[in-house]
Amino acid sequence: MDQLHARYPFFRSARAAVEAAEVDLVEVVTAEQAVTDRALERLELALEEGTVGEPHRRSRVEVLSYPVARVLVSLVDEHVLTRKYAHAEAATAHERFAYDLTRSVELKSTRQPTLALADLLAEFDLGDAVEERSDGYAVAVGAYLELAARRRESEWRLVNRPLREGTVELERTELLTLLQQAVEKRVAEGLPLAVPEVIADVLEAEVERVREAIVELDLTREIDTVVPELFPPCMRALLDQVQKGEHLAHHSRFAIASFLTGIGMETDEIVELFQVNPGFGEEVTRYQVDHIRGETSPTEYSTPSCATMQSYGDCVNMDDLCETIAHPMAYYERTLDDADDDELVDWRERDTDEGEA
Repeated sequence: MDQLHARYPFFRSARAAVEAAEVDLVEVVTAEQAVTDRALERLELALEEGTVGEPHRRSRVEVLSYPVARVLVSLVDEHVLTRKYAHAEAATAHERFAYDLTRSVELKSTRQPTLALADLLAEFDLGDAVEERSDGYAVAVGAYLELAARRRESEWRLVNRPLREGTVELERTELLTLLQQAVEKRVAEGLPLAVPEVIADVLEAEVERVREAIVELDLTREIDTVVPELFPPCMRALLDQVQKGEHLAHHSRFAIASFLTGIGMETDEIVELFQVNPGFGEEVTRYQVDHIRGETSPTEYSTPSCATMQSYGDCVNMDDLCETIAHPMAYYERTLDDADDDELVDWRERDTDEGEA
């Protein structure tokens, strides 16, 4: 287990080194407290700072702390922890390989393991999909779409990228950003793991500490972001009907209006949205929206539950996530949680940018 493995413990070669050393994870969590402490640090920093921190001075401790951290993530089994941990490992890796790639030439004359871009691409089976050119890099469209799928900024949409002979043209910094996505995907793969009870018992205190850290962060946030592509299918369908000027039944108008108020849209914004609808009356619509949000009534009305949506026939286009939740707001909270905050582009800001373009 060398320094390269310590810096990139998710590499296949790092896993092979652990297997070659015949490491017994039960013995590690029982007898090597430094490994458990570093694993715990990885998770706490992921939650608090979005990073996993500096490598431990001992390569063995650093390498083994990665699988132990994944075990802790699995034992806690909280969606937000899994997402934030995978993102933190990837963000840290991005910083490291952006730095290491610039130093690899300097270190070639030493015995210290170096990182080459070709090796990094091969690690994620991208060697044949990426071609270096005089003006940057060309990535096969299929590979690009897979890696850029979670990037929500408009510049990552395929229609906004230069295309040439079935490839997408990228600058070096953009290629490294896509490699960060590849790291995040690998870290998250397989989580949660099936953890033997004997290991779970030893790590009980660490698991409780991570749970307390999640509670202390108060990760439940007030939603004030409008990203229609992340709406639950029922609300996307109702919004589509509104934008097409189709007639909505009263219960459908109530459902979409209460949902939009619940995610932070102002009355003026919702009124403007409904202007294309048949029978639109600004005064009546404004009164109804204000009534829903509790400004002209003693009650602030919430979005109907999935059961209510089903009873009125407004539940449509169910997907796999719908099977796991009981409320449209819970669906939206989950999809927002899956997305990175710095990648979310609010619909209202997007409209402004498009208007100026």
